[in-house]
Amino acid sequence: MTRRRTSRRIPAPPSWLPVDPYILALIGTVAVAALLPASGTGAEVAGGASTGAVALLFFLYGARLSTAEAVDGLKHWRLHLTVLACTFVVFPLLGLASHGLVPYVLTPQLQEGFLFLCLVPSTIQSSIAFTSMARGNVPAAICAGSFSSLAGILLTPLLAAALLGGSGGGFSLDSLVRIVLQLLAPFVAGQLLRRWVGGFITRHRKALGYVDRGSILLVVYTAFSEGMVAGIWHQVTPLRLGALLAAEAVLLALMLAVSWYGAKRLGFGRDDAVAIQFAGSKKSLAAGLPMASVLFGAHASLAVLPLMLFHQMQLMVCAVIAKRRSRDPLPDGGADVRHVPAEALN
Repeated sequence: MTRRRTSRRIPAPPSWLPVDPYILALIGTVAVAALLPASGTGAEVAGGASTGAVALLFFLYGARLSTAEAVDGLKHWRLHLTVLACTFVVFPLLGLASHGLVPYVLTPQLQEGFLFLCLVPSTIQSSIAFTSMARGNVPAAICAGSFSSLAGILLTPLLAAALLGGSGGGFSLDSLVRIVLQLLAPFVAGQLLRRWVGGFITRHRKALGYVDRGSILLVVYTAFSEGMVAGIWHQVTPLRLGALLAAEAVLLALMLAVSWYGAKRLGFGRDDAVAIQFAGSKKSLAAGLPMASVLFGAHASLAVLPLMLFHQMQLMVCAVIAKRRSRDPLPDGGADVRHVPAEALN
């Protein structure tokens, strides 16, 4: 008599609750930095490698951006201006309002990171993915995310200079020079060399994606190592962490409402409003982390904590909204773009 062997299946997480594997990798990197922080010569080596990784990231950003696609996307200028207004006007104003949360809700350092979160450009991949899932205007989401990322290379440092210059964030003329050398110069070089390296980058896009993410992990390790060595993590208590999460939940809810109902009031149709909501309410971890390492130096670990938490929160909440929007009845003659391929979340 044979006994039937049964295997117990581990239940998968619900589809509306995306646990981004990259977030797990980031958490693991933070744990390694907490247990084995780089110090002394190791810190110098890690810092030099991090600087080179940031330059490589922005070179690849420049080499990937198609000038022809960017010019073609300008045809939908009202939508792009709306997304840019959400990203670089409404978000920063809410970030400035967070000064009222100090010191009762947020510490000055966490509020500084909260404000920096509000200055970072929008995402590209996740905006496309959620717009596609919700059957919105995917081409508009692609262009809006690309324009936001491009504009952020200039606007984020300028806004940081204006809004964080006197707050102890470490921003100075020297920081501006480092931004030009580490961010803008590699980006311009990538654009200039695109005709020669663009084909190689396109053919090896998947492999270079791992280079992107690996570089960001190195930036995170270096930043959090510096924070551990400086002892700044003693300033973050569980109560403060919970207060930060609550403040970010309010921020995300406000931006989701402003981007959706604002688009409706401006006369955009449903498909465009979907693209505006998802591109105008989110922030890019991939762009924000390297910028923070340049802007904040040894204080970067606390500065990027709000961005890391907000990134995962926006993925979870926007997945729920996209799922519900996918069930909306389409107007007669509306195009169903559910099958437009979307890249992995960033």
